[in-house]
Amino acid sequence: MSRKLVRPRQGRMLAGVCAGLALRYGRSANFIRLLFLLSLLLPGTQVVVYLVLWALMPNEDRTFTRTRY
Repeated sequence: MSRKLVRPRQGRMLAGVCAGLALRYGRSANFIRLLFLLSLLLPGTQVVVYLVLWALMPNEDRTFTRTRY
């Protein structure tokens, strides 16, 4: 069973892209953030990919639990 790729409401630093990738692939969010920061040292389109993921990844749905009395 795999989790959907979503941006969580908790654990965000900027937009939640790294936190969402970490949840999806079972890694630490700080590890994913470190990889992203290190990748900025290399030439490429890392910022564009981040912005595209920000636009395409949906926010995590809020789940409300209702208490019955």
